[in-house]
Amino acid sequence: MRGLAIDISPLRVSRDFRLLWGGELVSQIGSQIMVVALFFQVYRLTGSSVAVGAIGLVQLVPMLLVSIGFGPQIDRRDRRRLLLFAQFGLMAASVLLLYGAHLGRPPLALVYGAAALNAAFLSISMPTRTAMTPNLFPREYLPSAMALNQVMWNGAGLVGPALGGIVIARAGLTWAYAIDVASFVAALSAAFMVHSQRPVPAEGAEDDVGLAAVFNGLRYVRGKRVLQSTYTVDIVAMVFGMPRVLFPVLADKQFHRGPEALGWLFSAVALGAVVAALSSGWIRRVRRLGLAILLAVAVWGAAITAFGLVGANLLLALVFLAIAGGADVISAVFRGTLQQLVVPDGLRGRLASLNILVVTGGPRVGDLEGGLVASAFTPTISVVSGGLLCIAGVAAIAMTVPRFARWHVGDPP
Repeated sequence: MRGLAIDISPLRVSRDFRLLWGGELVSQIGSQIMVVALFFQVYRLTGSSVAVGAIGLVQLVPMLLVSIGFGPQIDRRDRRRLLLFAQFGLMAASVLLLYGAHLGRPPLALVYGAAALNAAFLSISMPTRTAMTPNLFPREYLPSAMALNQVMWNGAGLVGPALGGIVIARAGLTWAYAIDVASFVAALSAAFMVHSQRPVPAEGAEDDVGLAAVFNGLRYVRGKRVLQSTYTVDIVAMVFGMPRVLFPVLADKQFHRGPEALGWLFSAVALGAVVAALSSGWIRRVRRLGLAILLAVAVWGAAITAFGLVGANLLLALVFLAIAGGADVISAVFRGTLQQLVVPDGLRGRLASLNILVVTGGPRVGDLEGGLVASAFTPTISVVSGGLLCIAGVAAIAMTVPRFARWHVGDPP
């Protein structure tokens, strides 16, 4: 069992990693409450899964613009200051949502605008934090740090939605958004206390600015089929296999429950992820990271397909969502490890921005796709077809990029 337990060495050896990890944990719990509140609010205002899915569309545009345009700044400026700036921006977006909830029935444009603002600053905070992480401890701790980050994010994803569903049902949306606003105090305090971190410029890129910096990052990815595959496999999983946009209508119409069940559906994915991450001590022994990623994403797709076929059995639905969450976190750990191993520090900011665009933008595209398919057919068809397309996408990547499944740690990307 000791070989399965998660390795917490990065928390022991790095004060700054402990601060960032703990502050983000508290803040992420609040952010997960906000996600449930946002989906529930839009569904209550409109009664439409397409309107809920449109949240993804309004968030995708600022994510795309900020991720591409701002990424190079993470490779040139003090990353601690950038993190502080982003956290203040995220808090401002949550304050706007709080104001909307206080109005009772706010204009949908206000809610969408706050969601777009949140996405813009999220596209700064996440890649900045990702770029900082490898410099906080010796290289051999990186896989363990990736697993610990997954515990943090998914632990928040477990507690936050469950708590959010209860808060919304018993106290209302205003309290849910207020908790989110208050949670940013922890993230801001941690960012204030960590040491400044200026990146080491990539070789030959000391004067790399503007569009040249953007294209330099994209040029690094070009031709590196293994590195590219870590992005495409996640796009496949999140665009086709992430059914969260349908959780409000499924909780209401299929499971005949209220906001509490909505919170449970979100939390079930995170529960499986937390269990998988806490038992991830074995990951440091895995060398064929590409094959591990493909297998994990295939399990994700199969579990989502099974979730779509359970009918009104809520307990079985939660079990399959937990299995999917466990597979997703294993994929995320290996993808993050592979990317951090092969990307130089001077390019980590812009490549982290690209990765965050994929990781957070993919589910937004999936929200729109899922809502449209559910509107054209049924929520069940949307979920099942998405899971099957995810499995088909994994097979296509394995066949078109055979090097990905064969890739070992130390091989060129």
